[in-house]
Amino acid sequence: MAKVFLIDVARCSGCYNCQLACKDEHCGNDWRPYAAPQTPTGQFWCRVQEHVCGTIPKVRIHYIPGMCNHCEKAACMEVCPEHAISRRPDGLILIDPDRCSGCGKCQEACYYDDVIYLNRETGIAQKCTGCAHLLDHGDKQPRCVDACPTDAMQWVEESLVGDARPAKEGIGAKVYYKNIPGKFIGGTVYDPVEKEVIIGGKCVLTNGVESWTTETDSYGDFWFKNLKVGTYSLTISCEGFADLHFEGLSTEKDLNLDDLPMTRV
Repeated sequence: MAKVFLIDVARCSGCYNCQLACKDEHCGNDWRPYAAPQTPTGQFWCRVQEHVCGTIPKVRIHYIPGMCNHCEKAACMEVCPEHAISRRPDGLILIDPDRCSGCGKCQEACYYDDVIYLNRETGIAQKCTGCAHLLDHGDKQPRCVDACPTDAMQWVEESLVGDARPAKEGIGAKVYYKNIPGKFIGGTVYDPVEKEVIIGGKCVLTNGVESWTTETDSYGDFWFKNLKVGTYSLTISCEGFADLHFEGLSTEKDLNLDDLPMTRV
């Protein structure tokens, strides 16, 4: 059975080892017929994207490595006029550096941004090969996977991906992700008279169908995490204070409600 990339975003520390290992493996090394050398600059066959969510002080950061998804429905293969792009029996898709004309049609057709690169020096298209040259000579996994210190990136049988999902559905992508954080709503509740945070305040969030409840912590903070994109209502209540109500809270972006003063009654 063909293997796939499985990436656990919750385990990725943003060390960039996978990105650096890819550079080390392919820059200055000619692995024909698998791939010509990658350029030192301008190409990242494995690229780690940093996602900074929210605003200070309610900020969360996560990292998502990305590469060619070696899709079953590979648009790049369909448009290549030179038939330079082929799929191996193990599912990896390669661009033959000696047949590629550098027309750029594969890059235009690709479902993803920054996956296929055009080498200005050699005039050919290039991308992740899944380190097929290593797999064919005894290595058990691609260099990026081998370099990951937290096992956030794995090379596994497709039957073992569990509830992980590809970034895009319906194209047979062979890079699966799990534990990508949802959106969040957060804030800090305080008493403006005593100039102290309010601990144990009850916070109820609803989207009209579901509801979630939490309490403000020892810093007066509350968080609702892993929310879907949508519109929410929030009520904050605490004994001795008037309730705070918020309507129409959108999670198109992660939402920091900042410092929220409560009025004594």
